[in-house]
This record gives sequence, C-alpha cells and structure tokens, in this order.
Amino acid sequence: MVDAGQGVEAQTLANCYTAMEMDLEVVPVLNKIDLPAADPERVAEEIEDIVGIDATDAVRCSAKTGVGVQDVLERLVRDIPPPEGDPEGPLQALIIDSWFDNYLGVVSLIRIKNGTLRKGDKVKVMSTGQTYNADRLGIFTPKQVDRTELKCGEVGWLVCAIKDIHGAPVGDTLTLARNPAERRCLALRKSNRRYTPVCSR
Repeated sequence: MVDAGQGVEAQTLANCYTAMEMDLEVVPVLNKIDLPAADPERVAEEIEDIVGIDATDAVRCSAKTGVGVQDVLERLVRDIPPPEGDPEGPLQALIIDSWFDNYLGVVSLIRIKNGTLRKGDKVKVMSTGQTYNADRLGIFTPKQVDRTELKCGEVGWLVCAIKDIHGAPVGDTLTLARNPAERRCLALRKSNRRYTPVCSR
C-alpha cells in the first residue's frame, strides 16, 4: 500500500522486499487518491522503477472515503493464493503475537498452519514442552468472537490460562500434546532469555 501523494517510502520498500524474498504475491495498492496532492500515475511509475513490479493495474483507493476498497478486497481474493497446509496433519499453530489480559491471562494470536485446534484440547508449547488446556479460542471480526475450533489456514486467538507472557513466545509453535508435530513452524534461537524467530527452510 503506497500513499498516492508521497510515493514509495523506506518502510514500504522494506516490507515489499521482505514479502518478495519470502515468495509472497505482491499486490500494488495506491491509497489516499482523494487527497489534492495525489498523483497516482507518477507513484505507479515510481513503484515500477524502485520496487521493480508491474503497477500499471495497481488498485486505487481511499481508505478514508471508501472509494476502491471493494476493488482492493476483490484483488486480494483473486491474486493471493490460499494458505497451504494439511487439515488432517498434526497441529502446528504459529504464535504471531501474545499479550496479557488481567482477566484472561495471556492471549495469543495464532495462525493454524496444519491441523485443527478445538476448545478443550491439550496443547504443548514446543520450545518449553509445557502443556496447557485450550480454554477459549476464536476469531476477530474485528471484535473478539468465541468459536469451538480453528482450522488449517485460519488466524484466531487462544486463551490457555498461561500466567506469564514468556509462556507463549512469539514465533513459537503450539501443537497437540496427544499427537505432537515433529517440527516447529519456525526455527527459534534463544538470546537474552527471549526467543528470536528465524526462517527455517
């Protein structure tokens, strides 16, 4: 997503290159076309020159006014491949983020890479070997909605009565205690008592 007035900036460039290095599909989107300083043609050329991707059919939108937002969604559905994974395989759930809630304990944002996670399942944190009960889980719509299961390819939240944020390290993998996965989603290096995610290929 590139500001149609300011053009390609350093953070956009870094994120785009990271996505391309990971072989992800990149969909160019020109935002803020409603601003007087917007110059979509110039910015599309800038994307092609600096980033090196075709931007002739870049989606033009204004998140503020809603113009073109439906086009962005349709383009994402059309051009971005669905998540890969084995719905019948052992559970591999990547911890994307974790935060502490005073009433629930640690809440983890997870992506189900393989398998299915159901409410009541015993899950194991692969880096520590600790097991917890999946007390609550669900999705954001954007509000938090409870569900009974999260399936392969879905992103949702999980509460397991973990008391310490370090009990659910970002980048770690959750699996089922009764049928554990052999590998983590990402390799983890431990440094200064924190886990650092690194790509494992």
